[in-house]
Amino acid sequence: MRTPHPTLTPQELAIMKEIWRLDKATVRDVYEALREKRSIAYTTVMTMMKILEDKGYLKKVLVDRAHVYTPARPQQQVVGAMVRDFVDRVFDGAAGGLLLHLARDGSNAGRLTKEERRRIRQLMQDADQVDGVQADGKKD
Repeated sequence: MRTPHPTLTPQELAIMKEIWRLDKATVRDVYEALREKRSIAYTTVMTMMKILEDKGYLKKVLVDRAHVYTPARPQQQVVGAMVRDFVDRVFDGAAGGLLLHLARDGSNAGRLTKEERRRIRQLMQDADQVDGVQADGKKD
């Protein structure tokens, strides 16, 4: 079995999103869900799901002559690995660079809700407390 790569292709990610949403699914289930959004061949979905199984992202069991697939890894773990891989490749591992880019990019600023901005502020305050930084930015 191949070692899973942290980054999924766009097509693999679309399939994984459907399986995470459904919790368990056959190729037909995923094919029908994807077909509502765009044109795709059944055999393409079947091949991609086999690749995802080989990569260690999916598990399958035989149920009434159909293979039922379930996620082998939780969504948060996969997305986290993809984000870490992106930060490593694009920002040389500095997550602050990504945050600064998102904060400065006007097209992204409007995408954060008030609640999301509050949660980000809380996470920053929590991180400061762990690091021993006071509210004014000075070390304890």
